[in-house]
Amino acid sequence: MAGDRADSLEQPRSAAYRPLPGVPDEMVAPDGKVRPLWRKLVAHLDALPDDGLARDLARADRYLLDSGVFYRQYGGGESVERPWPLSHIPVLLAEKEWKDIGAALRQRADLLEAVMADLYGPNELVETGRLPAALVAGNPEWLRPMVGVKPRGGHFLHFLAFELGRGPDGEWWVLADRAQAPSGAGYALENRVATSRAFSELYPDGNVHRLAGFFRNFRDALQAQATDKDSRVAILTPGPMNETYFEHAYIARYLGFTLLEGDDLCVSGDRLMVRTVQGMRQVDVLWRRLDAQYADPLELDPASRIGTPGMVAALRAGAVTMVNALGSGVLETRALMAFLPKLAPDLVGAPLAMPNIATWWCGDPAARAAVRASPRRMVLADALTTRLPFDPTDDLTRAVGLPAEVLDRRLTEGGGDLVAQEAVTLSTTPALVDGALVPRPMTLRVYLARTARGWAVMPGGFARIGTGADVSALAMQEGGAAADVWVVSPLPVPAITMARQVSAADTRMAAGGLPARSADNLFWLGRYAERAEGIVRLMRAYHTRLAESGGTGAPLLAGFDPLFRQMGIDPAAAIPQKLLDNLSAAIGSAGSVRDRFSPDAWSALHDIDRSARKLAPKVSAGDDAARALSALLRKLAGISGLVHENMYRFVGWRFLTIGRLHERAMGTAALLAVLCDPKAPEGALDLAIEVGDSILTHRRRFTLNASRATVIDLLALDPLNPRALRHQIDGLREQVDMLPAANDHGALSPLAREALRLHTDLATAEPASLTTEALWGLRARIAMLSDILTTTYFH
Repeated sequence: MAGDRADSLEQPRSAAYRPLPGVPDEMVAPDGKVRPLWRKLVAHLDALPDDGLARDLARADRYLLDSGVFYRQYGGGESVERPWPLSHIPVLLAEKEWKDIGAALRQRADLLEAVMADLYGPNELVETGRLPAALVAGNPEWLRPMVGVKPRGGHFLHFLAFELGRGPDGEWWVLADRAQAPSGAGYALENRVATSRAFSELYPDGNVHRLAGFFRNFRDALQAQATDKDSRVAILTPGPMNETYFEHAYIARYLGFTLLEGDDLCVSGDRLMVRTVQGMRQVDVLWRRLDAQYADPLELDPASRIGTPGMVAALRAGAVTMVNALGSGVLETRALMAFLPKLAPDLVGAPLAMPNIATWWCGDPAARAAVRASPRRMVLADALTTRLPFDPTDDLTRAVGLPAEVLDRRLTEGGGDLVAQEAVTLSTTPALVDGALVPRPMTLRVYLARTARGWAVMPGGFARIGTGADVSALAMQEGGAAADVWVVSPLPVPAITMARQVSAADTRMAAGGLPARSADNLFWLGRYAERAEGIVRLMRAYHTRLAESGGTGAPLLAGFDPLFRQMGIDPAAAIPQKLLDNLSAAIGSAGSVRDRFSPDAWSALHDIDRSARKLAPKVSAGDDAARALSALLRKLAGISGLVHENMYRFVGWRFLTIGRLHERAMGTAALLAVLCDPKAPEGALDLAIEVGDSILTHRRRFTLNASRATVIDLLALDPLNPRALRHQIDGLREQVDMLPAANDHGALSPLAREALRLHTDLATAEPASLTTEALWGLRARIAMLSDILTTTYFH
């Protein structure tokens, strides 16, 4: 079959592939032949017709889009979420070569641990002159408050990443060490899922090592650091505006950890505590994903607004395990790489198994002389900067060669504040560009995690793929892409999952505390989504009447005005801006709880937002708008189904449900107050029934035409009508009673008491008693529930 498809192609795709002159290539050997490791993949690509290849790649792109995988791009004073830039062709490495890489990086990880332990301990490396004092004391990443703080568990480093590049000699170099808060591991998982879907015929039998075991072992190692079986590991994120926030949420969901921001935490009695709706809960293990200087405004950067005051004190008291220890960013300093080769024999007992990129600290006269005399091209940069040209999420210093006279002048003017590195020629790997295979420069990010058995190496990684021959174009902020890395074994590999072996004695773990910030966002997500639906229903009814009246200004159209004013709607727009604003607000709330929100529901929420914004400038008033709004309403119903039918009934679901019920109750009370008012225009009662989605129910329950009494009975007092005010209050009372501390042995909380009063008053009301003033009063009382809820659980 594959051969038949290949015969249908005019020329195999690989035939036109040409490595760059003088540059090593991952797929093609120096003799021009495809390397044996790549032959299956190349044969598969050559056998696919253009439409078949496009279909396969589209599967991967659709998965990433549906999963909401993005990175945040900065520029022009704003940040924008961009689709994840996947380079579909994986990078292939042999199992034997990967084992050598892993062994070398384990040694390097031990070396960095030893350096870290000394810099924050006895400081013998500086005292004996093996490290210049200026590179430590003058380094903004060396945190003086952390000196002498011994990490709980004995280790400073738990999760590391290394940037690698293959040089012209075919050997791997370390381009950068990542010890601060290494990113990309979650994206590596998503790359794997997407790429395996693109090559679904090849991957299952490709003997590719799986990634799940690496994450499972690291998860188990972190959980073992907790003080009891119900303790939860937490991930500390800078928040949704961080460029890699998607990954923070994804990893938290994948590993079952709690995602926290600095405001979620506080320090009490030197213990690190998280504010939850159940009260304060201790955090034993914190995987830090924000830079260390922002972690504690009391002892580190006082300008930080994303940290937790007292964090350093909790670490000093040994109350929490930090991954990685605060201050580990010092290990990313450029100039440190100049000294690691000499330090390795003393600290780990052997020379570096994998060399650095050639680096010279220009504060050393001998190094300056060596740089001047070197025939190789150099990159000159700030010696203390922890960011290197190979990190895609940083502002880049372009890796360009400097002319000899410029280099000499900079070295004469500078010195200790400069570092020189050899300009890099990276190996290339194939990428698909407009359907053709072309060589592109590549770096490899490899991850190591500390487990009970020592350093584990992820069997795969994260490749950066450039947009052209220029090494500086590897960054995603500069248009670069990311590729999966397949470590290929000569033998079949076992299928590995995240599941652990359990015994009959194991019990279900407690659900854990819900952070107050997460509860707040879930509550408002429910409100914003329900508010958007209310706007759509009201606007659809308005445009239906507008079409029926021919736009002649019928009195009933004027009857909408009080509701429009109350909801802030401009009826001149077929798709009002208020609807778009509420959808954006819903996405913002959902984005803040990505670790707790269904990926399908997230995709559906973005889909309706895109649809509404696409329709807004196109649809015209009247029938056209009514049909467009009906389509949006169906999509909103789909979101409701995904969230409320599939979401686990934990306390977070209750806050989401309370938000939805609260907003619908407020909207229904306002709707009835306006349209059931005795002064409302003719047809207002029928309009209330339509907006309340109860036309068929009214016909079945009442044989007569709509009257104020029948509408109030059906939409205010009927507990069996899911659109009725009574039904919402019943639901609110039920959910509020289930909240923490709402009903402790019969003692009701203020929120539970007010919900009970509302329920009792509505359950005993008669249609005649629900006057316009009474309905507005009910709405005000319902609105007050939100204030009580906020005071009780979110502050």
